[in-house]
Amino acid sequence: MKRPVKKVKQQAGQRGWEPLLELLRTFRDDRDWKQFHNPKDLAAAIAIEAGELQEHFLWKTKDEVAADLVAPAKRQQVVDELADVLICSLLLADCLGVDIDEAVRAKTAANARKYPVSKARGTARKYTELD
Repeated sequence: MKRPVKKVKQQAGQRGWEPLLELLRTFRDDRDWKQFHNPKDLAAAIAIEAGELQEHFLWKTKDEVAADLVAPAKRQQVVDELADVLICSLLLADCLGVDIDEAVRAKTAANARKYPVSKARGTARKYTELD
């Protein structure tokens, strides 16, 4: 049964990611791809798509990257690869039953404990090197 891809608007009471997840589930299910969406393959897809995103920056100077990101066609390629990483990540979270909102908030809180502003502000050092 073919259904057109529709824009999913956030309904009252729906939490942040649910409209996107519903859009992705519909897209996936219309193509009978759920059978391929297991944790191993979705994790691999994230890594592969992240590599394709990195290709747009590899061996380029900051100025070359900046120029690419203002060129509409090149910027769109980067946006498309970023979207692929996010799509695969959202589908993996869905596959694992992870509440994305909760997971991101919990991880941010954990990072805040590992990287207190008083020690981490303005430095890229790992938390084990902040003392």
